Parts: sequence; C-alpha cells; structure tokens
Amino acid sequence: MASMTPTIFVIDDDPAVRDSLALLIGTQGLRVQTFEHAEAFLEKFRPDEIGCLVLDIRMPQTSGLALQDMLNLQNIQMPIIFITGHGDLEECRRAFRGGAVDFLTKPINAVQLLESLKKAIRISIQQQKQEAETQEVRQKLERITERERLILRYVAEGRSSKEIAKELALSPRTVEAHRAKLFEKLDIDSLAELVRFYLKALDAVQPVPAQDTTP
Repeated sequence: MASMTPTIFVIDDDPAVRDSLALLIGTQGLRVQTFEHAEAFLEKFRPDEIGCLVLDIRMPQTSGLALQDMLNLQNIQMPIIFITGHGDLEECRRAFRGGAVDFLTKPINAVQLLESLKKAIRISIQQQKQEAETQEVRQKLERITERERLILRYVAEGRSSKEIAKELALSPRTVEAHRAKLFEKLDIDSLAELVRFYLKALDAVQPVPAQDTTP
C-alpha cells in the first residue's frame, strides 16, 4: 500500500525552479519529490500514490505534454498542474483537454499555486477512493458464477423470481437459491444494496455478462 500522505512531484529541468518550488511547497507541510526530467520520475513513481504533478511543459527528452499523454494512455490518474515560461495558448488547450488541473505561467504566483495544489490533492484522494471501491467490486464479482451474475442483473432490473425462472428455464425455487447465494457471496443484506452493487459493477467492468453460459 502506498502512503496516504500526499506527495507533490515537481518535474522541471531548471534546478533553481525545482528548489524554489520544493521550498514553497514544503513550508505548507507537504511532502515533495523533485525530478530533473520525466524519465527519472517514471522510474520511482507508483500509480497508487496520492498527490499531484507540478510539471514543466517544455523539457528536453520527454515534454510535459508527452508525459501527460503517457499517463493517460496507461489510465494512470495523477492530477497535473502545468507550469511554463511560455504562455502558448494551444499548449494550454491541449493540457486541459488531457485533464490538467491548472496551467500556471512563470514566475509562479505562490498563492495561486497553493490553491491549485489543494484542488489537485482533493481530486487525487477522490480518485484513489474510487479506485479502491472499484477493486473491491471486482473482487466480489470474482466470487460469483456466470449464472449468478446473470441473476444479479435480472434482480437489479426488478424482475421477479418467477420471471427470471421463466427466462432461464429454471424453477422459482432454484432462482431463489441463487439469489440467496448472491446475498451471501457479495456480503449484502438488502435488495437496495444489491441494486447499488450492480450499478457499481457496471462501472467496474464492462459489462456484467448479459448471457448465461452455464450448461
């Protein structure tokens, strides 16, 4: 498990900028790690870290925008605050299209940066919470059979045991037994909880199987 303490990752090829930002961020009681380039960051970064990137947009080797693209392609959710000495409008648009939290120009306004950091950390915490919930749903789904997944879907859609039995050519008693097993395996106590779980499952996996493959 990664630490729950947020980390601010500062990536800039200018050592003076790295040092000044690290000093400013550190005075707020936040943990800071600095890197000269994207490659050094990628060697140490863990996807489950809570925090954000303060990222120079123009750097040798891998640019800030290229690093953003790489993280997005790998579905790594790390909020990014871009910093730049060049206020290029197209770069700004591309950064926000890629999900950037903010786009700040050098010299960096300390108050504005700290406000952006607060926002980015809140986003990161929410992202990690959502990912943990998604993983829990996936683990629970692994406990149930394909037949049980199908019955989960039908129950969540509001179908009665008789309707499900007719649809699957089963007896209502068999459907009830599967339904009871679902509640047990998923550690659920009510129909409302079952429906909520199903909705989460739709987001966690695409989709909950719609066809029964159980012989």
